Amino acid sequence: MAGEEIGKTTGAAGLPALTTRAAADRNDGAKGMPPVERWNPPFCGDLDMEIRADGTWFYLGTPIGRAPLVRLFSTVLRKDEDGKTYLVTPVEKVGIRVVDAPFVAVEMSVGEEDGEPALTFRTNVGDVVTAGREHPLRFVIQGENAELKPYLLVRGRLEALVSRAVMYELVELGEVIDVEGRAMFCIRSGGEIFPVMPADELDALSR
Repeated sequence: MAGEEIGKTTGAAGLPALTTRAAADRNDGAKGMPPVERWNPPFCGDLDMEIRADGTWFYLGTPIGRAPLVRLFSTVLRKDEDGKTYLVTPVEKVGIRVVDAPFVAVEMSVGEEDGEPALTFRTNVGDVVTAGREHPLRFVIQGENAELKPYLLVRGRLEALVSRAVMYELVELGEVIDVEGRAMFCIRSGGEIFPVMPADELDALSR
């Protein structure tokens, strides 16, 4: 019953049953994340669940206050090629809404790996990821005030928006690097270079 809320479908018993199945799948994958990318269950409808821009999860318009429950759901989250985000178990797939990114990077530590800078981020749901080839950073400039928004690929197609406080720490680490013949303001981590913006544009914003 695509397009209907899961509470109105016959293929699932609602949030409690979904929670139980997600917990079982998490226990099965105790040594790592559940293999959600390999599961191909039927679509069972849309759940009235939303992840707000600040990373807060809502169900039926009410914040989900239990951090372990949010963490549990985050482990069975998947973004598909259609650009939509789902909660996935081996037997069902339900759609949820994501206002910006599903996760928020709330902490960053600066270290070194093989003599290169290594920036490691912790998300609001407990993922710990070092930016690099497998976990690239990307930067978007939005709005009338040219707001800089960094994103970190966490797993699959799921990204974390770097929080404003961490973003300021991140920008402090930037340097101007020649990229394909153009001076770019960049961040380095994990042996990779992640362009933020052209250096001349940064100078203009700083005036």
